Amino acid sequence: MSPLIITAALTGAETTREAQPALPITPDEIAAAAAECAAAGAAMVHVHARRPDGTSTQDPAVYAEIIAKVRARCGIIVQISTGGAVGMTAEERIAPVRLGPEMATLSMGSVNFGDDVFLNTPADMRHFLHVMREAGVVPEFEIFDSGMLTTLNRWIRRGIVPPAPLHVDLVLGVPGGMAGTPAALQFLLGDLPAGASWTVAGIGAAQLTLGALAIPLGGHVRVGFEDNIFYHKGELATSNAQLVARIARIAAEHSRPLATPDQARKLLGIG
Repeated sequence: MSPLIITAALTGAETTREAQPALPITPDEIAAAAAECAAAGAAMVHVHARRPDGTSTQDPAVYAEIIAKVRARCGIIVQISTGGAVGMTAEERIAPVRLGPEMATLSMGSVNFGDDVFLNTPADMRHFLHVMREAGVVPEFEIFDSGMLTTLNRWIRRGIVPPAPLHVDLVLGVPGGMAGTPAALQFLLGDLPAGASWTVAGIGAAQLTLGALAIPLGGHVRVGFEDNIFYHKGELATSNAQLVARIARIAAEHSRPLATPDQARKLLGIG
């Protein structure tokens, strides 16, 4: 079984400081949180940028500052979001990929997102993939429901997406997407592209349940304030690193080693 890659989704686009006082917002805060997560066992951070007032932005200048400050603090992989926030244009969302980060997300379809719609047309998805290739950025294919995984498999068969190396993030529990349940995870794993590595990102209470399940199944785990702000029901987590450390302890109970950033780069085909 390969070493476990823990990803920390530090901030997200929707979580607020009012809901989670420890939410990192500024580039300095995000860099500090990344270093704490690296020390706790994370190999990668998933980054959304915010303006000083806390609102979401895909401004490449802000991402460039975040990436530089994270790299100055630690050697963790910086994966940026092309999801941005609901309502952003495709060009806004793809802009920071042209900075050439090591990795970026690519959602494989549209999904209802609470009362909104997270829109990803096939044309936009192809464009995102093209920009990532041009910039030398490794995509992480985000899957919110089974149709997205069907699309990814179809694109592999058509040669639009190379079959390897391929990494998939199964995001479960978003209102409007697949449920954050073990049954939903097992269903998606049955249709996973051959040879693909995978991470599970459980939303809310599903974060711990699905993360703990992924470890013995050979998957990888994403935790963090983007997806879940609680440590226990009704008890806010004190930091992203606290959530990373819990998964690291569970991995130790299964005798599964944690991937270093360099090991994760090799596993993910980065560099």
